[in-house]
Amino acid sequence: MSLYRELARPILFRSDAEDAHLRVLHLLAQWQAHPKVSADVVQQLLHVADPRLHVRAFGVDFALPIGLAAGLDKHAEATHTWGWLGFGHAELGTITPQPQPGNPRPRLFRLPADEALINRMGFNSVGAAKVAENLFATRPFAIPIGCNVGKNKETPNEAAVDDYVAAIEQLRGLADWFTLNVSSPNTPDLRKLQAPGAMRALVEQSVAAAGTTPVLVKVAPDFEDDALEQTVDAVLEGGAAGVIASNTTLTRPNLRETARASETGGLSGAPLKHLATATIRRVYARTQGKVPLIGVGGIATAEDAWEKLLAGADLLQVYSALIFAGPGLAKELHLGLLDIMEGEGVKSLAEVVGQERR
Repeated sequence: MSLYRELARPILFRSDAEDAHLRVLHLLAQWQAHPKVSADVVQQLLHVADPRLHVRAFGVDFALPIGLAAGLDKHAEATHTWGWLGFGHAELGTITPQPQPGNPRPRLFRLPADEALINRMGFNSVGAAKVAENLFATRPFAIPIGCNVGKNKETPNEAAVDDYVAAIEQLRGLADWFTLNVSSPNTPDLRKLQAPGAMRALVEQSVAAAGTTPVLVKVAPDFEDDALEQTVDAVLEGGAAGVIASNTTLTRPNLRETARASETGGLSGAPLKHLATATIRRVYARTQGKVPLIGVGGIATAEDAWEKLLAGADLLQVYSALIFAGPGLAKELHLGLLDIMEGEGVKSLAEVVGQERR
């Protein structure tokens, strides 16, 4: 990780954030296509194997709890490489039923002093059919893979259910779970789908379309009053198998990079940590542990990960920290969790989840 910070990151950070992102994804895709012996070597260096880290959630077995969040590999271009880099799962997308370009560039911004990102990508997607083609051509996968789906920008909310169902139907049989993205701040009016009435109907029809594949819902961290609790009730009533908390935030909590703070879009990374943990805590309190939770937002250290487990998360996902820390992040987090578990005398992660409230 120090090698990445000292050599690779300065080079990558000289260019536009999205250009660097696309360049790295291209290299990963090339590595996936022609791995030879290097994939085994890297996996031996970065993979952690310890039964204490095993998690079973929504009917899926995860050898490791920390995975890749949606947003990095939107088109399933480098699906195998995330396992090689030590992640326990990967969520792909957001995937829309029809291809769309997303919002105009520039639309991705680094805030190095805050170890944060602001994005307003707007669901740029090659479309569900192309993602399905990519997945079919490269399966089976060594780690669980989720598909995060959303609606096309031009689809009105009144017809949004049709888009989610269409994306799920095209990807069915290729993912271990589906995530309904109703919480991105970068598609106009998308978050209105989190209203209880719309939410329950969307979940019910998505669950029906998914068949035996679990359906999760990713919620925003920006709810006020008891609106989050009402949305969670609707998610459960609709039959969802779990909740992901949380998406990016429209707030700008105590940023050092004031020049970038005015950029529109969702903020992720370290400044989101406490808000995301608070959202997990609220969701866990409402669900009373009835469904698994995936915690996302501001995880950069094992202590950050532990805090979210205590708040109620069963699994964890990272994105922004990977940009700033580099490819050794997953191993560092998993080894750090094992150290904490050893110190606490904990034999499984299931003993930790939601301990704040017990």
